[in-house]
Amino acid sequence: MIFKQLFEPVSSTYTYLLGCEQTGQALLIDPVLPAWERDLAEVNALGLTLAYTVETHIHADHITSAKKLKETVGSKIAGPALDQLPCTDVGIVDGVPLAMGSIELAPLHTPGHTDNHFAYFHAGRLYTGDALLIEACGRTDFQSGDAAALYHSVRGTLFAYDDDTLVYPAHDYEQRRVSSIGQEKARNPRLGGDRTLEDFVRLMGELKLAYPKFIDYALPGNRGCGLCPPDVPAHLQQYCGQIAESRQG
Repeated sequence: MIFKQLFEPVSSTYTYLLGCEQTGQALLIDPVLPAWERDLAEVNALGLTLAYTVETHIHADHITSAKKLKETVGSKIAGPALDQLPCTDVGIVDGVPLAMGSIELAPLHTPGHTDNHFAYFHAGRLYTGDALLIEACGRTDFQSGDAAALYHSVRGTLFAYDDDTLVYPAHDYEQRRVSSIGQEKARNPRLGGDRTLEDFVRLMGELKLAYPKFIDYALPGNRGCGLCPPDVPAHLQQYCGQIAESRQG
C-alpha cells in the first residue's frame, strides 16, 4: 500500500492518500478544497488515478474538495450514508468495507462529534476523523453532537483496537502527526485513564468553546460535497471561507 499524510495549514486538517499498487488507484480521506491541486499532483506523481474521496463527516471548519476532484478527474464521492447527501456516489455503512483493489477500509460509525461521524480502519491504522484527536477529541456542542455518544465511540469502539494501532486524526493544532491507541488510552486528558462517562460529559459541557467562525458556510458547502457558498466574505474567498482560529477539538 502507498500512504501519504498531507497537511492543510489554514484549518490544520490532515488529508490521507492511500494507493493500491496492484490497480494503480488512490483514495483521499478528508480532502480540503484549497488543496485540491496539491492533492491531485501527489496522486499523479505516484502514477496513480484518483478513484474515491472519502469523508469522515460533514465538516464545520473547512469545505471538502470532493466535488472539485470529481469534476476534474471523475473520482467517486464516498460519505456516510446516514447523511443522505444526494451528491454522494457511495454511501458508507457501518461494517461494510469500502474496497479499492487491495485496500479495504473498514467503516466504523463513531457518533458524538457529529451524529453520523465515521472512522476508518485499514492495515493497522485508524483514521479517526474528529472523534479522537491526539491527546484530545472533537467538540460535541453542535451538529447533533453528544458527549455520551462520543465517550462510547472512543472508549468502546476505537479503544477496543490493539494498543499498537496507529491513530491518524483529521486535525492537529500542535504539529503532531500520529499517535497510537495505547498512547491515547494512557495520555488522552479527556478520554484516557480511568475517566468516567459522568466526568467526561461534565468536562465537555464546561469547555465553553467559541462558536466556529466558518460553520455557517461550511455546513451548506459540505452538504453539497464541496460547494463554496456565494455569500462567503471576500477576505475569505481564497480558502473558500476556511478559518484559522476556531479549533474544532
